[in-house]
Amino acid sequence: MAFSSSLRSGRKRSFKAEINVVPYIDVMLVLLIIFMAVPANEAPSVVNLPSAEKSTLPPDTYIQISIQPENKLSIGVGGKQKVASEDVADRTALLARLRALHEENPDYPVLIAGDRDSKYDDVIQLISEAKKMGINRVGLATK
Repeated sequence: MAFSSSLRSGRKRSFKAEINVVPYIDVMLVLLIIFMAVPANEAPSVVNLPSAEKSTLPPDTYIQISIQPENKLSIGVGGKQKVASEDVADRTALLARLRALHEENPDYPVLIAGDRDSKYDDVIQLISEAKKMGINRVGLATK
């Protein structure tokens, strides 16, 4: 008992209510270094796009297919001046008209003018269909 009474009669101990943050700072710095170094070592996903050269002379006359948003299609024969095009109801009518224009003018190349908001798949399908018809010169119209 004497032992417990002597502790109480002396100084009272107070508890520290502090958190030592130094180990947490060390862990955070190590994690920061890891997150900075790991992405630098990994190669980002690279898309290898095909390259195309500019033609020195655009064709004088050509068959132009226009794809506008909401599947509005038109086809016509054009040249350096202006394209005289007609609207087409659907894809099958467009392909039938393309076949007729190609039979009339087998030397004319086909230019596909796709709007920015049109689907990429629609443009690729038209290129594929034109190639199946035997049209060798199919290109994309750009500004």
